[in-house]
Amino acid sequence: MIIGKWNKSVILTYAGLLIAVLGIFLAFTQEKINYAFCCLMVAGVCDLFDGMVARRCKRTEEEKMFGIELDSLVDVVSFIALPVCIFINIGLTHIWDIVIYMLFALVGVARLAYFNIDTADSEKAIKYYTGLPVTYVALIFPLLYLLRLPLEDKIFVPVFTAGIVIVSILEIIKIKVIKPKGIWYGIFGILAIAMLVIYLVVI
Repeated sequence: MIIGKWNKSVILTYAGLLIAVLGIFLAFTQEKINYAFCCLMVAGVCDLFDGMVARRCKRTEEEKMFGIELDSLVDVVSFIALPVCIFINIGLTHIWDIVIYMLFALVGVARLAYFNIDTADSEKAIKYYTGLPVTYVALIFPLLYLLRLPLEDKIFVPVFTAGIVIVSILEIIKIKVIKPKGIWYGIFGILAIAMLVIYLVVI
């Protein structure tokens, strides 16, 4: 026997992790960063729907707690480590960029730890998130990167860097962010598909 849970309730979470690792590899080995951004977006879609899949499965309390912990650990790879690898490989490598990456990683893991405590009861209904969920970087940063098309690098770089700082701040300040439900899952799914088409075909 092996440790861990390997049933269908966590299959999307594991899929998101594997895609994120692929994205890290592509960020460092491909001339174009498009594919790494695509992996970031697909990992975001996996995270968006993994909770829905898990809730439809019959789980023990141990499996529920495992799912919560697993989700946060995968989020560290998908929405903290992978974005930093992408940032580095689009040329944000100055000393102040390193400081910003440290801030981004620090607030990201702090937010995830806070979220784990806040949602210890895995069946508790949540209408709002406190702070911006780290998952949202899967949409925000690909959208921001599209600004590179019309903008010169001397304008794009500070704008994108400012975006990283703003996202970092939004992740830890006490603001209410509505949790997607119902039709919003479809909207986010369609938007993700549209973005993937742009990154794979247009750019």
